[in-house]
Amino acid sequence: MRYYVVDAFTDELFKGNPAGVCLLDEWPDNSLMQSIAAENNLAETAFIVKRDNHYELKWFTPEIEIDLCGHATLASAYVISNFVDRGAKFMRFESKSGLLTVEKKRDLYELDFPSRIPVPAQVTLLMKQAIGMPVLEAYVSRDLLLLVESEEQVRNMIPGFEIMLQITGAGCLGIIVTARGTGADFVSRFFAPGAGIPEDPVTGSAHATLIPYWSQRIGKNKMTAMQLSKRGGTLWCKDCGDRVKIAGKAVLYLQGEIRTE
Repeated sequence: MRYYVVDAFTDELFKGNPAGVCLLDEWPDNSLMQSIAAENNLAETAFIVKRDNHYELKWFTPEIEIDLCGHATLASAYVISNFVDRGAKFMRFESKSGLLTVEKKRDLYELDFPSRIPVPAQVTLLMKQAIGMPVLEAYVSRDLLLLVESEEQVRNMIPGFEIMLQITGAGCLGIIVTARGTGADFVSRFFAPGAGIPEDPVTGSAHATLIPYWSQRIGKNKMTAMQLSKRGGTLWCKDCGDRVKIAGKAVLYLQGEIRTE
């Protein structure tokens, strides 16, 4: 099984979010893919099967299969464009979240994802305890979005993972902490301890919620975003109504072969 690791949403090695990408001829049992993802121990490992005019795509964390992943989709497009269908500029993926496309625009890979507009939720004491600071507003989509006062608070916050597990166990995959940015339109961090990802370095799928939220809040449909994890990453964002565009760069870290027997 051909295997690659790509640092996504960056053009520097050891920055952005590393994703594993496995190229398959046909689908194996989910149990094997889950075992590979656990062995890789990256936030996500993507599995790809080529069809006539598109690719089928699945994503696994070390613990579960998930329905949408941005950085591993970007990494998959990078691998296809550079190693499978060399020079490809437009890629189609069938996934649990329907049809996703990626367009290569010079050194950027632009993802077209479904928009996940969050709805208001009541701020609770548990939310404040989970991030160790006041929460100005709370919203829910697939993830729980918590608005705080400043970029500095997002950067310096110390997550309470045990408390987060109580929140994510109630039905949301992860917790997004966000604020207005200084060097970008908005900043965020993302935590999903219940899925085996204490903190995700750069989370494309979370921006399917962040983009419509911030677009409405600041009145812009084109924005830049930064995720303030230790590795960090930059995303170029566009609100397109029921879809969002999320663009970033990528760099290859590793290529090799996985042995399964």
